[in-house]
Amino acid sequence: MKKVLKTLGVPLTLVLVMVFVAACGGNGNNGGNSGNGNQGSQPTNTETNSPAPTNTEEEAPKLSGQVIVDGSGTVYPLMALISEEYMSEAQPNVSVQTGRAGSSAGFKKFIPGELDFANASRQIKDEEAAELEAKGLVMGQDVLEFRLAYDGLTMVINPQNDWATEMTKEEIVNMYLSGHYSADDVVKWSDIRPEWPAEQINFYGPNENHGTYEFFSEVILGKEPMVTTANLQQEYSTLVDLVSKDKNAIAFFGFGYYTTNTDKITAVKVDFGNGPVEPSLETIGEDLAYAGFTRPVFTYLYGPYAKEKPQVLDYAYYVMDNAGKFAGEAGFAPLPDSAYAEYKTQLDALK
Repeated sequence: MKKVLKTLGVPLTLVLVMVFVAACGGNGNNGGNSGNGNQGSQPTNTETNSPAPTNTEEEAPKLSGQVIVDGSGTVYPLMALISEEYMSEAQPNVSVQTGRAGSSAGFKKFIPGELDFANASRQIKDEEAAELEAKGLVMGQDVLEFRLAYDGLTMVINPQNDWATEMTKEEIVNMYLSGHYSADDVVKWSDIRPEWPAEQINFYGPNENHGTYEFFSEVILGKEPMVTTANLQQEYSTLVDLVSKDKNAIAFFGFGYYTTNTDKITAVKVDFGNGPVEPSLETIGEDLAYAGFTRPVFTYLYGPYAKEKPQVLDYAYYVMDNAGKFAGEAGFAPLPDSAYAEYKTQLDALK
């Protein structure tokens, strides 16, 4: 019997020693938490003097308040998508109000300090920048300009139009130039190409509040007057509706509004000199086949507000982290990742 007990005694002793050492080790690693009865189940860090890993998402500050964004109707789908995701996934107690008054209308609110962000489908004008500087706000320091993505200006026609599905850039420019085909700007499709119908073209586009109008007028038309017969609208949804009901219509706006209405309108393939190119996420870009109608879209940050209101700066970082991710979904081509990373270093300077 003694021999049996002696034989069993060795492993029992070892077990007791191991349990005792483990218990002491657990208390040592939890230091000041020795009064916690559940401490034995806490994970311990095996490296001496190394802090336990932390969950940065759980420890991120919970913010509240408002972020006010307005401006470009073209940029609106992208910024609205980012805003919705931010409020639902990142900071549910922050209200991001996103408007679409138009680029020029947005700057009119941004300059006097009514907005945290001004979206624009064209770059800020010298006179607008001068107004900001007159208020003591230096561009690049107090007001930051960020490119968000690339947009492709898209010419759209009615689905029943089966003749003008492909056009050269020169044809598009000439048809929209006032006085090019007739003094009264009544232009027929047959004026563009003799084999096309001898029916009057109905021109449409966004009005002067929009950066898209300014881009088309200043860059595409070279600041020459647009046809006086053009029907210019504030709402892009109105333009889509008008073109969808008019066989002789043609309009211009951002690629994103075309992608969400492909069942109602048709995009014109544009020949920039090397054959017709269809606007798409694969062709839109400054160095790609649709470069002739490609433009960057922007948002401008009111720096003083980013310094005063944590939610504004936090939202700015979120935009830079997610603009490229959501660009394609909103009908834009993303910038290189390095561009967004560079913008985040500019935000770092505002801390």
